Amino acid sequence: MDNNSVEQAIRPFCVGKKKWVMIDTIAGAEASAIIYSIAETAKSNNLKPYNYFEYLLTEIPKHMEDHDVSFCEDLLPWSDKLPAECRK
Repeated sequence: MDNNSVEQAIRPFCVGKKKWVMIDTIAGAEASAIIYSIAETAKSNNLKPYNYFEYLLTEIPKHMEDHDVSFCEDLLPWSDKLPAECRK
């Protein structure tokens, strides 16, 4: 048993940390962690992170007035309803 896949997944984050010294608040660090988590989850589900973020940022605003959040199920990285351009 090994953890090579986990170590390989977090490697870009560790290598890039010197670029993120401008994140000097707790809110900024939390936001970065959320974005990084979404990107890595997209990668692990064979999605193109850029295309996935682009899709999320166009779809979520369409539902800002909704009280029903069931649309979120269709936006998850493992959803079959994601467009083909998000997939690798």
